[in-house]
Amino acid sequence: MRTRRFSAVAAALLTAVLAAGCGGSGSEAPQQAPQSAASSAPAASGPVKLTYWTWVPNMDKIVAVWNKAHPDIQVTVSKQAGGDDASAKFLTAAKAGNPPDLVQAEYQHLPSFVAADAVADLSQYAGQAKAEFSEGLWNLVTLGTDAVYGIPQDSGPMMLYYRADLFDKYGIAVPKTWDEYAQAARTVRKKDPKVYLGTFSSKDPGSFAGLAQQAGAQWWSISGESWKVAINDPATVKVADYWGGLVKEGVIDDMPYFTPEWNKALNDGTLLTWPSAVWGPGVLEANAPKGKGKWAIAPLPQWSAGENVSGFWGGSSTAVAAASTHQAQAAQFATWLNTDPEALALLVKEGAIYPASTKGQGVLTEAPAYFSGQQDFWQQANRIAATARGFTFGPNVLVTYDAFKNAFDKALQNKSTFADAVKAMQDATVADMQKSGFQLAQ
Repeated sequence: MRTRRFSAVAAALLTAVLAAGCGGSGSEAPQQAPQSAASSAPAASGPVKLTYWTWVPNMDKIVAVWNKAHPDIQVTVSKQAGGDDASAKFLTAAKAGNPPDLVQAEYQHLPSFVAADAVADLSQYAGQAKAEFSEGLWNLVTLGTDAVYGIPQDSGPMMLYYRADLFDKYGIAVPKTWDEYAQAARTVRKKDPKVYLGTFSSKDPGSFAGLAQQAGAQWWSISGESWKVAINDPATVKVADYWGGLVKEGVIDDMPYFTPEWNKALNDGTLLTWPSAVWGPGVLEANAPKGKGKWAIAPLPQWSAGENVSGFWGGSSTAVAAASTHQAQAAQFATWLNTDPEALALLVKEGAIYPASTKGQGVLTEAPAYFSGQQDFWQQANRIAATARGFTFGPNVLVTYDAFKNAFDKALQNKSTFADAVKAMQDATVADMQKSGFQLAQ
């Protein structure tokens, strides 16, 4: 899932930057481990020159601050389109032996970069950055190992967006559990047959992955030299059966997200919730302008009362190419970019991202204009972000995501069980990994 960004978010994200954030730490380099042979010091003839592939808006402005403070390590930005195409382009460049020194790597694509030996292990250079991130985020760049394959940059913790005014109209409380969500869905349908509490999208595997993470799923794991694939684990089947049951019952819709009909339902108040990620305000502002000031956020409903966990939908890291001859310097820049207060403030202001860094999230203070009725929007979002747990993605996640779309589309058409669709995802993923020569654990 490509991290979704909209110009509306850029205007809303930053209103107050901590004074210390724009202060003096930006030019201080983190302590480095001894350089490896592949990470040479700046040559006498001039500075180390690094190239960085990224799709973050205005990254050139952020990099200019680094370049001014670090004359011996100069970074050049190459703007990319992002998404799956950017991943394929990087893998092609790595295979050809001419990748950039640094690359923006979405979390779900990072394992494929690792499997292709395209990115470097940064543990000797950037391991100290771990304290800057939640455990769930750090796990996304370590793949369950001691190696560090990227520095987290932005993230997409999931929460529940809901129409507060219409919840009041229909007399329903914000659901704290998924059982309460299901009951609320039934109540809404009884009170107004034209209205749905929510919808299940068969076109958005990233959303389903995040909901599975919340339930405790572990789709892939690594044991020694082998991969274990468990997309049909009990947690994922539970999530699938839950949504499949609500669709079959007719109490939630099955229209996909990001379609004209979905936009209309959000805008006219016939769709009341959206379990989504922190980047949701820009989507809602663009597609449901009539709802300004009427939407609010809350933690995702929980599977058991008293729990407090979420999952991720979207987000990316900064990785260093294995072929780079300046890995230490590249890691130094990646660490600065994603942990330094000045850089974090710029990422929010210029790049319109939700920082992965915990202290970077503290830069966000005033609520997005669309959520003018919820002035503690960012404080709530930050608390939710701390509860999000991810999982290890596999080296062929695109195959899995394609299998999701095909299998769940078929399940909706044929009215078959969503558990069968999860099994189809598992079978397609395993078959592809076997075909590609990966060693699989039993």
